Amino acid sequence: MAQVDSFSGIVIFVTAARSRSFTDAAEQLGLTKSAVGKAIAKLEERLGAQLFHRTTRSISLTADGEAYFAACASALDEISTAETALGPELHRPVGRLRIDMPAAFGRRILVPILLDIARKNPDLQFTMTFSDHLIDPIEEGVDLVVRFGELQSSSGLVARRLSRQRMVIAASPAYLGQHGTPNRLEDIEAHSCIVGYRRGQPLSWRVHVNGEGKRISPPGTHQISDGDSIVEAALAGLGLCQMPMSLLRPHLESGALRSVLDDISSELIDVHAVWPKVAHLRPKVRHVVDTLVELGEQGRLD
Repeated sequence: MAQVDSFSGIVIFVTAARSRSFTDAAEQLGLTKSAVGKAIAKLEERLGAQLFHRTTRSISLTADGEAYFAACASALDEISTAETALGPELHRPVGRLRIDMPAAFGRRILVPILLDIARKNPDLQFTMTFSDHLIDPIEEGVDLVVRFGELQSSSGLVARRLSRQRMVIAASPAYLGQHGTPNRLEDIEAHSCIVGYRRGQPLSWRVHVNGEGKRISPPGTHQISDGDSIVEAALAGLGLCQMPMSLLRPHLESGALRSVLDDISSELIDVHAVWPKVAHLRPKVRHVVDTLVELGEQGRLD
């Protein structure tokens, strides 16, 4: 009986850690908040370690809690995979899939695709989050991450390229009419530039000069952490921006923006799907990744 209670406590702990709230965990599990709190306290007593920092407004994992969560979440995922493999759901995407994606690219390109997948697979539920900074899907309890750019190697992660996109430098006709059109790389220094901003630092631009890709640091006149807002600032005539073609194409086609320096702004950036390495890739992850790869090959992600 003690082992059964222990396993129940682990499920409650993992749910609370992922939701970062005893109240949310209680709603997901059909329990009272008090029952969740007591189960966590009992688990902490058995382990002889504090798993959560608690305040009146929030909870967060301690260092011991982080380590225990990583082990427990992985173990529960393996159990879920084993159960799925034994039943008729072997090849059908079912359950909840947690996916994190870049905000602008996610909203404009990926969300319509994911909603279509959800319509066709009623037993698949999505938890969609949007962030432009790199995250560790294992630590964050995320099943699938979509990211631009180079990936840091990790033995615990698997990556698959979905597409490649050109990084385009563009500005509004009104801005170019007032400030002139840059014709050389050096001309950028005399212009207002709208650059990305992450972890307290402005982001560099990618250019291709003399057959080699390189990074440059344009004048960071406006520094914005959100991709859609960078595009909006360019549309408002605040300066040059560099963004993936998928986010600029409709504005380039309508004439609201014009591309410049196309000869040097030809660098391609990879878009990857990344997920934690497991013994058996779950059908829900495989289905979504395979769909995104297929659409990428068709140019639907560009």
